[in-house]
Amino acid sequence: MKSTLNINIVSEPSIKQNFLEEPNSLYSPRYNLFNQNVITNTHTQFESITTNSKIANGDCEELMSSIESGSVDLILTDPPFNLGSFMHKRGTNLVKMRENQFAYAGWDDLEYEEWLMKMSAFFKESNRILRKKGSLLLFMSLMKIESIINLAEENNFYYKTVGVWHKTNPMPRNMNLHFVNSTEAWVYFINEGTTGTFNNENKVLHDFVESSLTTQSEKKFGKHPTQKPIDVLNHFTNVLSNEGDVVCDPFMGSGSTGVSCEMNNRQFIGIELNEEYYNISKNRIQDIAIK
Repeated sequence: MKSTLNINIVSEPSIKQNFLEEPNSLYSPRYNLFNQNVITNTHTQFESITTNSKIANGDCEELMSSIESGSVDLILTDPPFNLGSFMHKRGTNLVKMRENQFAYAGWDDLEYEEWLMKMSAFFKESNRILRKKGSLLLFMSLMKIESIINLAEENNFYYKTVGVWHKTNPMPRNMNLHFVNSTEAWVYFINEGTTGTFNNENKVLHDFVESSLTTQSEKKFGKHPTQKPIDVLNHFTNVLSNEGDVVCDPFMGSGSTGVSCEMNNRQFIGIELNEEYYNISKNRIQDIAIK
């Protein structure tokens, strides 16, 4: 199922000279999750839940360390933005307006320095497990973009662009007082190279992705406060990876990246710290696999 969403990838900045390379031929997947040792530590709790997906419940840094170096083609993820404390200090009381609002979930309120250390460790492991010229795309608050780019470049990632997901039906909170928040940023990087898989089918793709919020039908197994629509993830899955590639989401949440991989014939490795969300992910991925 191909997404009709559009995105435009614009490349500028600088990177270490030895990373500047010309695009090579179409990449052929080298790994199969079920006949090679992509997961090298047999003591970790990765479950083979479908023929294409392995997932684990635990800390992302610890579990990423068990994934073989250079075995992943795309990391597509939505890490904590670390805005919980910021929202509390502003007196934001969204808990009365939206069930399970992220600012009150407890996992998005680290001190800034601690969040930087966690994200630096994530980029270090991402650099290791991604193949050369593999792609990394993550959603992030506009307030944290500069920090994210700096951390990525420190770990040998080449910054490609920042794009926007525009939500066509955002919650119209305080619509008579200020501009309604209807956008969320995403940032696109290449690992140890400047060009990676980019299946634009000879079309101009913009750095602007538009869709409605996640529908209730995608939440039938349970809710996650920052769940992304499948259409948005299908778009990035199809553009930035090929069929049979290994896609990893170290902050799996409710499993939307895994669902997209099942729909588009990609292999999936997912990690989620919260047991409730882990179980939602497992049910969603298995449900789509049997359809």
